[in-house]
Amino acid sequence: MLRLYSLLMLLWGMLYLPSCVREDSPSGEEGICPGDRLPDCTFVLSDNTRVSTSDLRGKVSVLVFFHTSCPDCQQELPVVQKLYDYYRDDASVRVYCISREENSAEIAAYWRENGLTMPYSPQSGREIYSLFSERGIPRVYIADKQLVVYSVYSDNPIASFEQLQADVEASLK
Repeated sequence: MLRLYSLLMLLWGMLYLPSCVREDSPSGEEGICPGDRLPDCTFVLSDNTRVSTSDLRGKVSVLVFFHTSCPDCQQELPVVQKLYDYYRDDASVRVYCISREENSAEIAAYWRENGLTMPYSPQSGREIYSLFSERGIPRVYIADKQLVVYSVYSDNPIASFEQLQADVEASLK
């Protein structure tokens, strides 16, 4: 009987533990979708560079919301790094990672441990994130030169390099 109870508790825990990716949203809204404009915001990168939405006009932008302890983010970040490396010298494409509730020291340690070099903005809260979405990470937004969102990716499925590259290329036209 004790073994059955333990098994049931384990199953219950697996079903109801919060996921880093899927969080229930009472309103059911998904936030910014393809065809929407990027929200006005300003964030500070780890090198103290300030980036605002208006700075992205005329460039294709890839904005990635993440938390380094999220398993899906851990899968997506190397893909985004590959995209960043591919467009690193292209002034018309910008890739920025924006944390959700994670400080600079934690992110810097993760970046070092995993050989990541793309720019990131540590955010201790959800102020910037909440302008884009109410739930779920990773979230990848690709916006065209007019600041219109071309595509949005989350964890279902995690975006591949080929998908992201195709969307960036389509947004460059």
